[in-house]
Amino acid sequence: MKKIFFSLILLMAALQLFAQDNGVEMADSLRSSGKIYVVVICIVIILVGLLAYLFSIDKRLKKIEKENQIKE
Repeated sequence: MKKIFFSLILLMAALQLFAQDNGVEMADSLRSSGKIYVVVICIVIILVGLLAYLFSIDKRLKKIEKENQIKE
């Protein structure tokens, strides 16, 4: 029963891929005008900012954990 259910889910996912249209007008217009690079740069800046924030939180958390281990 699990195999049949899993097979149906995979079949549905494959059918969904066939339903998608390959023509994306917005991406084509942004690429033709050169603005796609601005979008990509903005996404990269946001991701780098998030990663830097997460690493700073991790660093602070490790420092707090180390202080708590010394006290105990």
